[in-house]
Amino acid sequence: MPASGEGVQAVSTMLRVHVNFIEVPVTVKDSKGKLVAGLTFRNFQVYENNIREPLAFFTTDAFPLSMAFVIDQSLTSDVMAKVNNSLGAIQGALTPYDELAVFSYSNGAQDRSGGFTGAQSARVPFVLSMTKEIGADMLVPVNSGPLAGCSIRENGNCVDPNIQPGRSTGNDQFMTIPKEIHTLNDAILAAAKELSTRPKGRRRIIYVVSDGKERGSKATYKEVLRYLETNKIAVYGTLVGDSARWGEGYISRLHLPLTMYDNILGKYTLATGGTLDSERGLNGIETSYAKIAEQARDQYTLGYYSHLPLIDGKFRKIDVRVDRPGLEVIAKTGYYPSGQDSY
Repeated sequence: MPASGEGVQAVSTMLRVHVNFIEVPVTVKDSKGKLVAGLTFRNFQVYENNIREPLAFFTTDAFPLSMAFVIDQSLTSDVMAKVNNSLGAIQGALTPYDELAVFSYSNGAQDRSGGFTGAQSARVPFVLSMTKEIGADMLVPVNSGPLAGCSIRENGNCVDPNIQPGRSTGNDQFMTIPKEIHTLNDAILAAAKELSTRPKGRRRIIYVVSDGKERGSKATYKEVLRYLETNKIAVYGTLVGDSARWGEGYISRLHLPLTMYDNILGKYTLATGGTLDSERGLNGIETSYAKIAEQARDQYTLGYYSHLPLIDGKFRKIDVRVDRPGLEVIAKTGYYPSGQDSY
């Protein structure tokens, strides 16, 4: 027996067991694409690596958003003009509890806002106005014959060094057409690194306005996706330009080796539990901001304790099911464990 005043701490041993708590935001839509409300924890089942996990947490409360807003500046000039005119609408889709960081990319990623700021602060319109660009005019390339060389010269040199005849670009009869550069992977990775510093209790999302094309990034898709899946970051997007045409999203999934990815943004959204919208007009782009922000904020949030070891470095597959027919369940397909999940 312990001496008087010592209590049970003197003769007992406390065991501490670290466990993996996994949080899974889930969006549920009906056949018309509308959000489904009114579900309870009894309607959901979560499987990790094909083993059902008992739910330890369930809520329908809205979470504040930490949004990294990524703008594609490699778009054609007509599409870029629509995106420029729509940028002011993103602030109207957010609440005073949200925070925003702005990134852009063309040939490399740029942090336009210098970190996160309040979504309703007066600084946001200024940052968005400084992010506007003219875009690019896509011309029909001619790489052979008498018209292959540069048609506009100044002091004997081509005004565009990318098509200057000679050496790697060719000669007066032949030229090598420069490849398009769309560093989408690098832009998503830069936004994800900034998001990984945000505290728990906030929904971490990357919102990309782009045509989804990818070429020239230093980071690969697999590397970026692993970083997203380790840091609980979901990618949402609005497709614009040619990628927003009906049926184009299905065709662009067929990728030919050694060619540019025509739309890699859809792969990011499917893997991380985000959603993708396609809009060609200004009004549609502005409306998609509010719609996607609503979907990211008003989700069912499920939580469970993983039956697997704390950290083993292996990918863990997640399958979320609802016991009602005809509903679309959108959630991340899996995750990589990290020390952030330890409790």
